[in-house]
Amino acid sequence: MNGFINLYKPADWTSHDCVARLRRLLNTKKIGHGGTLDPKATGVLPVAVGKATRLLQYLPDGKAYQAVVRFGVTTTTDDLEGDIVTQQSAAGLRREDVEAVLPQFLGEIDQTPPIYSAIQVDGKRLYHLARQGKTVKVPTRRVTIRQLKSQYWQPGEQAELTLDIDCGPGTYIRSLARDLGAAMGTGATLANLMRTHSSGFSLADSITLEDIEQALQTGKWELVAAGQAVQHLPAITLPPDLAHRWRMGQKLPISDQMTGEGLDELAAVSKDSPSAPLRILDADTQVFLGVGEIEIGEPTVALSNDQDKPPTLIKILSCKRVYLSQDGPGLTSAPN
Repeated sequence: MNGFINLYKPADWTSHDCVARLRRLLNTKKIGHGGTLDPKATGVLPVAVGKATRLLQYLPDGKAYQAVVRFGVTTTTDDLEGDIVTQQSAAGLRREDVEAVLPQFLGEIDQTPPIYSAIQVDGKRLYHLARQGKTVKVPTRRVTIRQLKSQYWQPGEQAELTLDIDCGPGTYIRSLARDLGAAMGTGATLANLMRTHSSGFSLADSITLEDIEQALQTGKWELVAAGQAVQHLPAITLPPDLAHRWRMGQKLPISDQMTGEGLDELAAVSKDSPSAPLRILDADTQVFLGVGEIEIGEPTVALSNDQDKPPTLIKILSCKRVYLSQDGPGLTSAPN
């Protein structure tokens, strides 16, 4: 059993809880997830099953959320799970005033993660240090927020704004809520969070743990194919003979037998800069074979029969992960 699950994570479950439940349901230990969600958060949690776990690093990195920011209150955790630190009326806030400051949080910004987070400082998780009452300087990090769209406004003593957020990896929505409250002078905390998109998976297509359990009982269970999960990668298509050699881990010299938009990467490849990851397909079946890259190196497939010539460094297609081996589905590392 190899592939992906577009799981809807329920509230009050950790991401690890979801993985543990799936291990029992699917009777396999080899399950991993992409992108942790806080326990109270809901929404899309990409899950890899079987040997597809080693493709998690190649999934697209975009994420989107719907968040409810509550003004007039700050907490120790920057969400409603923590203790209240400050509280004041936000009745005077207007929606247009809040929307006016949103542009300052767009693009590449420096963000300070919450003190209650899994980030490590001097080898220790911040949340461990926080629970011990230790005060540490939390390092800022560069994150990207591509879109902040105001959706709903609820006025009141603790006014709330619902935002649609499109961001890059490493962005803390709790930090965004905290910083937005600071910009308005009232303080704010994250009241609710739902992830609507993650790593190419969308909320509309997600399934619950209950859905999976029912599908298993009826025998209608089907994973998302690995090749579908990495469709964003440029493709190179190999004829059968080269596909056979590539599945065996051989480094192939770039040739006119190869086709696909992945070959557009050739011009940018140098000795110190390989191509971006590429999706490798079989020309006859269009089946996903694995992930490779173009690099400068010595091919393991001979260019000629002249054994007296010294090794030639050329642009080659090398293996990163072989998903479909000679014996059928299976994922392996490229040989060293």
